[in-house]
Amino acid sequence: MRLITALPLLVGFILSTNLMAAENTAKTPSPAQAAQQKRMTDCNKQASSQSLKGADRSTFMSACLKAESHQPEKNLTPQQQKMKNCNADAAKQSLKGDERKTFMSHCLKKTS
Repeated sequence: MRLITALPLLVGFILSTNLMAAENTAKTPSPAQAAQQKRMTDCNKQASSQSLKGADRSTFMSACLKAESHQPEKNLTPQQQKMKNCNADAAKQSLKGDERKTFMSHCLKKTS
């Protein structure tokens, strides 16, 4: 009888300690999260130094975070650059459907 009541209590105790241990472990942020946190901290310092409040602060924070998160465009391979140029040309000509497919096919086959 004691074993029947002690066993569930023991299992419950073990499970609860595992859950508490899982809650107490601090996750380290990923590099992207750490960079975002740094941007937030820097922008907050700038907003505080300018004594911004309310909507002005929100607008400033939005602009600050967008400006700092803008990353330079990666270098495109020649094929990617050709695709980008052909897409731009097709858009300028407002091509749709089969006409666009034909244009893109001919454009991408050109040697340049």
